[in-house]
Amino acid sequence: MTENPRGEIGKTSDGELVKRLLLENYGYAPDLIYEIRGNHRKIYAYRSCQLKISDIGRRGIYFGRIESDGIRLTIEGAFLVGSKATKNVLELDDERARHYLAGESIEVDEGVNGWVILKWRSYYLGSAKAKNGRLLNYVPKDRRLRLD
Repeated sequence: MTENPRGEIGKTSDGELVKRLLLENYGYAPDLIYEIRGNHRKIYAYRSCQLKISDIGRRGIYFGRIESDGIRLTIEGAFLVGSKATKNVLELDDERARHYLAGESIEVDEGVNGWVILKWRSYYLGSAKAKNGRLLNYVPKDRRLRLD
């Protein structure tokens, strides 16, 4: 992988960059149209559609973000990639999944590093960055579970 994929934005097509990063990190890239938008390098994904809607504005779902060290998927992006991903999918047990969805960083094996898709049973929970034996939490505050 390149040192910083953000430096490639605008030098190659958005679709090529996103697909390459997905294949490198997860071993699978859905056949979608990808657009990178804004200063935060957000990725939006969609399929071509014959339905003509005037003034549609922006198309697609928020799929992920180009980070300085790879691609971070949203919960929706993890669902689209996770079922066919061949690498960097980390399965969580019930307890760790609950704590992760509550917004906590959780312990993992030291050997796990970089961006991973998190899976609990048959559900994909999003992505996290594994670093120094911990999963750094990226669940948005408004989507977190409350632990009672």
